[in-house]
Amino acid sequence: MKKNVYSLVLADDVIKAVDNEAYRLNTSRSNLINQILAQRLSCITPEMRMREIFNSFSQLLDDCFKIQSQNSDSLVTVKTALQYKYNPTVNYKIELIRAPDDYIGLLKVHIRTQNSSLIAMFDNFFTFWSSFENKLLSDFPHPEYSASLIDGKFVRYLFNSSDATDAVLGNSICSYVRLLDKALKLYFLSPSDFNSNLPVLTSDYFELLSNMVI
Repeated sequence: MKKNVYSLVLADDVIKAVDNEAYRLNTSRSNLINQILAQRLSCITPEMRMREIFNSFSQLLDDCFKIQSQNSDSLVTVKTALQYKYNPTVNYKIELIRAPDDYIGLLKVHIRTQNSSLIAMFDNFFTFWSSFENKLLSDFPHPEYSASLIDGKFVRYLFNSSDATDAVLGNSICSYVRLLDKALKLYFLSPSDFNSNLPVLTSDYFELLSNMVI
């Protein structure tokens, strides 16, 4: 949604109330006024779209995930624990792009541990996962697959589909996170036996591709 600068004459009491609410919501005065007017006039803002995507995302999460509270329309973080020594926490952070093009946002995955062995396993898994995804996506009409592993954090761009509803996009992102988490936990459960799970994971991945966008 394109934005321009406009001058408005507002009462001091209104501005005070707006500023208090903007502070509470961790947003700017201009953005809050824009959202209020958009809601009153039935306009769809990027913030509304992002909230709808995250609402759909949250409704499909399994009980093993916990949503972290964050005052941001463009960001949500969920965490889960690995069944491994010390039960390390894995964070899945989804950051949506305000004006998406080929990509709707990014997924960042991070493991909270200082254990060098766990970090090495995490890196090994996501090195495999990047190659696994790149190969499976090679025959599909998606934008270029973009993922990286930097300082113990896996970062992947999420594909956009302009004809998909916000609910479908939210469901799609959630389904992808659930599949990725399933694969990660299978790997940590038994790295030496992980290859035996690849046929099922491959089938699950192709099902995602046939039904939705990731």
